[in-house]
Amino acid sequence: MALKNLMVHLDAGERTAVRLDLAVEFARRHQARLTGVFGQRATAEMVGVVPTWPSKEYTETVATVKTKFDQATAGLPACEWIDVNRGGDAELLHQITYYARFFDLVILGQIDEKSDSLVPPELAEEVATHSGRPIFVMPYVGEFRSIAQRPLIAWNNSAEAAHALNDALPLIEGCREAILLSLDPHREEAKASCAMAASQLASHGIASKTEAFVVEDIGVMDMLLNRATDLGADLLVMGAHGPSGFPHASRGAGTRHILGHMTLPVLMSS
Repeated sequence: MALKNLMVHLDAGERTAVRLDLAVEFARRHQARLTGVFGQRATAEMVGVVPTWPSKEYTETVATVKTKFDQATAGLPACEWIDVNRGGDAELLHQITYYARFFDLVILGQIDEKSDSLVPPELAEEVATHSGRPIFVMPYVGEFRSIAQRPLIAWNNSAEAAHALNDALPLIEGCREAILLSLDPHREEAKASCAMAASQLASHGIASKTEAFVVEDIGVMDMLLNRATDLGADLLVMGAHGPSGFPHASRGAGTRHILGHMTLPVLMSS
């Protein structure tokens, strides 16, 4: 599937510029339409005893971020701005997840729970597991000059892993080399399954190598992140419910762990 309709989540945080630059790069590369969706927590202004919304602070913030969006997207084939105009967590999660359903790829940021209070901490997980669309998550720290040239694909022969692999194809086509890593307890079955996944990549002109690991003493998601570092991977591709079928991880726990501890960009699909 070609990437022709992209969404990037924006707020007033410092890392918004990083996400926006990446989204613009993707849009130019794929000649895609880009929509910026602004949404962050806010406190209603009090007039007497009646709260008013949107507050002046919120309105000014929206205007500032929209100006930056307009400047960054000048020259793109098409772009659009959406302000969800909500301040509560439940509505933010609902609205951003709703909009995400209508795009080929959704670009979000990892939440730094120690310092980031602009959006609900579960935003990326909520969109990944309830929008039905692939998400591309940027870490809250670090510079990434090369993305998707050496992708690491977590493979466990599940529907979620298959979705992630195929959703990643437009981004990883032309990469130097992809690595398919299986953390399946059945080594021979894992090898055969990885070989089939490698064949799918090869049909798209993507060279890959496969590895099959059995994890015994450490958590599977920590193993995955450690291996990404060891291999010099610049993108991790995985199913949003990847722990299903993986040893030493309950369903859903792996998604939260990766989103909380990731040190490289991650593409997730459910």
